[in-house]
Amino acid sequence: MSKKAASIDMTAMCDVAFLLLTFFILTATAKQPEPLPVQTPASTVQTKLPEMGLVTLTVGKNSEGESVFFGMKDRDVRAKTLELMGEKYNVIFTPKEIEQFSLIEEFGVPVSGLKQLIAMSSADRGKAGVQPGIPADSLNNELKDWVMYVRKANNVDLGKEKELDFAIKGDAKQQYPQIRKIMDLFQDQEINNFSLVTGLRAKPKTN
Repeated sequence: MSKKAASIDMTAMCDVAFLLLTFFILTATAKQPEPLPVQTPASTVQTKLPEMGLVTLTVGKNSEGESVFFGMKDRDVRAKTLELMGEKYNVIFTPKEIEQFSLIEEFGVPVSGLKQLIAMSSADRGKAGVQPGIPADSLNNELKDWVMYVRKANNVDLGKEKELDFAIKGDAKQQYPQIRKIMDLFQDQEINNFSLVTGLRAKPKTN
């Protein structure tokens, strides 16, 4: 009997592969660039932060020195918090500005500079020197107001039952006093439970 080489038509398989690839590309969410990149300290803890209901205070250094950036995961909480801060500091934000601000996950400018920041493109916001950080000193502590009003926006204005989770994300080389200031701010507002963001490293091998 004559032997013939077997062949398999892979056209259908290639079509399925390209369809799956297209699906994953279209449904994937692009990671937003961090306005204040930090190298977090290493840890073996694998506890994952919540995807929603999270407020992150990022502490690091940029061209202006030590800076603090404020991040909120929930879009509706961002919008309502901006309205409350505008009322506090007598800055009127238009509905369009509030909507655009709700798309910004993390920022680091005084309230007086938010309008200019909102009007920028996402690429321009990430340029060095554009965001100097949120004032957090004893004479002008806007950071304290952001923490206070984000809780009010979540619990009172939006009526959410679940309390917000708070996290501190600091650079591994960051000096402790700056982190301690954030902890003291949390204590002043009776926020006793918060997370410290770390980077995962391999566990040491045991004999």
